[in-house]
Amino acid sequence: MLYLASQSPRRRQLLGQLGVEFRLLDLDVDEVRGPGEAAADYVRRVAREKAGAGLLEVVAVPNAVVLGADTEVVLDGEVFGKPRDQAHAADMLRRLSGRSHEVITAVSLVSAGREAQAVSNSQVRVAAMSDADIARYLASGEWEGKAGAYAIQGRFEAHIEHLSGSYSGVMGLPLHDTKKLLREFGVS
Repeated sequence: MLYLASQSPRRRQLLGQLGVEFRLLDLDVDEVRGPGEAAADYVRRVAREKAGAGLLEVVAVPNAVVLGADTEVVLDGEVFGKPRDQAHAADMLRRLSGRSHEVITAVSLVSAGREAQAVSNSQVRVAAMSDADIARYLASGEWEGKAGAYAIQGRFEAHIEHLSGSYSGVMGLPLHDTKKLLREFGVS
């Protein structure tokens, strides 16, 4: 049985697109970057910790497989995370405006005695945004709970000039990589 260790509605939606049956695990895993920890290492660690915490919840379930994932927006080596409030979101969007940044998504699958991971790296260029553009986007509320203060699959897509990488990875679950991992674990 496949379990998704995530509270993200986008990950539920994306995993559902693969046509696999799964159950949700509602876990609370600390997402704190360690001092000097590289952005990619941080994302991989958090995805692994989510999957591991999920496996502890279903340890009694025979053949349980748990999927954990983490997505972060990275600009100049700084991990943006989720904005604390609207002012923080506005600051993030101003900094992303007119620039390219990296979106890193790690996917970890674990079962009893087995672990595998895939990492998706995408480059996203945001068009220059005026203060009015930022204010309109913030008013939508779409930024809330989103790494980097935006949802590529929503209104913000109109501000994306270029994407190199995985669109679904930027959303939160790179489907191609996830499908490959699921096959390795015999999940169809």
